[in-house]
Amino acid sequence: LKRAAQLAPAPCRWNSGLPVNIGVLFVPQQEAWVVERMGKFHRILEPGLNFLIPLLDRIRYVQSLKEIVINVPEQSAVTLDNVTLQIDGVLYLRVMDPYKASYGVEDPEYAVTQLAQTTMRSELGKLSLDRVFRERESLNASIVDAINQASDCWGIRCLRYEIKDIHVPPRVKESMQMQVEAERRKRATVLESEGTRESAINVAEGQKQAQILASEAEKAEQINKAAGEANAMLVKARAKAEAIQLLAAALAQQHGNAAASLSVAEQYVNAFSKIAKDSNTVLLPANTGDVTNMVAQALGIYTTLTKPQAVKTQDEILPAQENSQPPATEVLKAEQGSSS
Repeated sequence: LKRAAQLAPAPCRWNSGLPVNIGVLFVPQQEAWVVERMGKFHRILEPGLNFLIPLLDRIRYVQSLKEIVINVPEQSAVTLDNVTLQIDGVLYLRVMDPYKASYGVEDPEYAVTQLAQTTMRSELGKLSLDRVFRERESLNASIVDAINQASDCWGIRCLRYEIKDIHVPPRVKESMQMQVEAERRKRATVLESEGTRESAINVAEGQKQAQILASEAEKAEQINKAAGEANAMLVKARAKAEAIQLLAAALAQQHGNAAASLSVAEQYVNAFSKIAKDSNTVLLPANTGDVTNMVAQALGIYTTLTKPQAVKTQDEILPAQENSQPPATEVLKAEQGSSS
């Protein structure tokens, strides 16, 4: 029964019959009536009012110039990789030449339908199963070109061919489903690995930027700290220099030495009072209880520190006095003259 259904002719469009020649005829739009005179082709009636001779002229064929849609029955086809498919389609036709469509073939619609089926089988045999699904549009175009090459002499032109359904065997369908799932798992694994790699790269970049910023901050901190210490040293040095200048000016005034002696003595006593506070090892002088001797010793230290200036002034005065005395040869000559 299945084989008989495949070999059965395709369903043709419904035809209400041929019109009767009554002499005056009105041809509808988008139809072509083929007229025979005494059994021979005479002419094709155009839409509108037409006149024929009764009994001599006969309307033999009525061709519709509209686009015809034909359902191509489901058929089996074997692909290049030996997979059997069940495919059906839709065929769109139009009669371009009523004369060829009437006298070129007995049943143009059935002929085009069979040609579409055989062409589809041959085109599917050139493709593998995967390419059938990917190149569906190119497959339709190939079938249309093959049909137009064969149906040109029939006066029919195939406008387009569309595959409706492709039925795959259950086992092949399960294999395809497993392949799709494996492909999706592979894609998910690849995407996950790429995400992990990008995440690691982002973390490394972040750590790198953090280290760079931390080193720059530390560098700036050290520079600021060094600049602060330098400014502090300059301020201290300037303060110390001003203090020394003020101290020198105070010593140059009247009774400045006495005030300096008093200050040195006080500092000496204060320093002596701090002995044995920072360390357990203490070196004490013999006369620790004699405060008067300690003050005198402190004043002696200050006098010793200020003494080089006086010695220097004396050293400057002595060469001047020596230069003022006469030479030794002149003194000897004066003594000899006095003795004589």
